[in-house]
Amino acid sequence: MSGIVVHLPPRSGGGEPCGGPMTLRLGPGETARFGRGSAGAPVELRLEDAAISRLAGEIRVTDDHWQLSNHSTSQSYLVENPEGAGEYLRVPPRRAGAPIPFEFSRVLLPARGNTAVAFHVFAPDHVYLPGDGSDGQWGSRTVAAYSLDETSLYFLVLVALCEPRLRDESSVAVPTTPQIVERLRDHDACRHLTARAVSSHIDYLADEKMRIGDPAERGPRTGARRNGKREALVGLVLRFWLVREEHLALLPRRAGAAPREWNTP
Repeated sequence: MSGIVVHLPPRSGGGEPCGGPMTLRLGPGETARFGRGSAGAPVELRLEDAAISRLAGEIRVTDDHWQLSNHSTSQSYLVENPEGAGEYLRVPPRRAGAPIPFEFSRVLLPARGNTAVAFHVFAPDHVYLPGDGSDGQWGSRTVAAYSLDETSLYFLVLVALCEPRLRDESSVAVPTTPQIVERLRDHDACRHLTARAVSSHIDYLADEKMRIGDPAERGPRTGARRNGKREALVGLVLRFWLVREEHLALLPRRAGAAPREWNTP
């Protein structure tokens, strides 16, 4: 896709409509201002809320990404990645030209109501270098920092461990061993999985695969120490995108769960 698509969904307040949907298409080099607008400060994307500045900010499009400028003197704006594991970035007041790295973004502005005012931005697909292994011309081959077998049982345990944060159900809680056993019970390879086996897989992942903590401290786990390792393990694999939303398909389907869909303009 060349350029970006900005979509403002319909918003309501107090039971009455506050504005219909709007879609803007911007090409490289083009800009769009957003805010409440006025005769002296016209905007391309009008946001109807008294807490939003007349000229709240500006979107600028480059060849391969877009930038967000925050014209507010007091309010920060948030840019979320709805398709990620809770990823977001904060654009502080008066920040100019903040580059936004997400292909699909939700921009949120503080508002007087119970929910923030939000609009969506669909950016160009990311461009990747070809994976031809050409680094060999520089000498010895580069080895993988973290080598995970996605067909292994330990990887299933890891996905179950990361599932709540991938589904945005919790920013803190990590499943306990009994919860993982129960979550994987309907998987053909896990019908006889025990709590001790789950703990062993987690220790193997933390100590050998991800190398979390000081090797000299590795030994029998206390409850608090094991929970700390779980938190560190989940944080590390999600930060480096080693477990992603598509890996949730490896888990047994949850009762009443439906595939997540994003509406596009």
